Amino acid sequence: MAAEPLPARRHAGETEDQRLDRNWNELLQELRVAQTGVQILLGFLLTVPFGPRFDDVTDAQRTVYLVVLCGSVLATSLLVAPAAFHRVLFRRGLRPWLVDRAHRTATAGLAVLALTLTGVVWLMFDVVLGHTPAHVAAAATLVLFTSLWVLWPGLLYRHGEAAD
Repeated sequence: MAAEPLPARRHAGETEDQRLDRNWNELLQELRVAQTGVQILLGFLLTVPFGPRFDDVTDAQRTVYLVVLCGSVLATSLLVAPAAFHRVLFRRGLRPWLVDRAHRTATAGLAVLALTLTGVVWLMFDVVLGHTPAHVAAAATLVLFTSLWVLWPGLLYRHGEAAD
């Protein structure tokens, strides 16, 4: 039987506005890390077709390349969206909406990033070693992301080991 999830904890004496400000600042710190990584990935992917070996890739590899390229653009847009939300809504009194939607787009951006990186791993292994190693490497990558980004935090939260 699964334990009941813990309610979100508040810091001592923290008002709703202070909690929203803290949540917003914590989200921005997290996004700085994710945005840098996804932007480097996108820059790398944009250069790939100009390499001398790109003409040698199969149609399937080209398709996967285009899918991961689009994935990196989508992940970038989702991870940068909170900054755009903030700029458009600055001083409009919409902090609760902003924090909620920024959380949602950041979560979606991380999910797309995990899938995109899994696709990149598949593509690199397929080009270098072939289909079977590519499938194994992609599966291992997906298991890694799912374990570290979803399962482990979820287990900690359910068992009351994580604090807000």
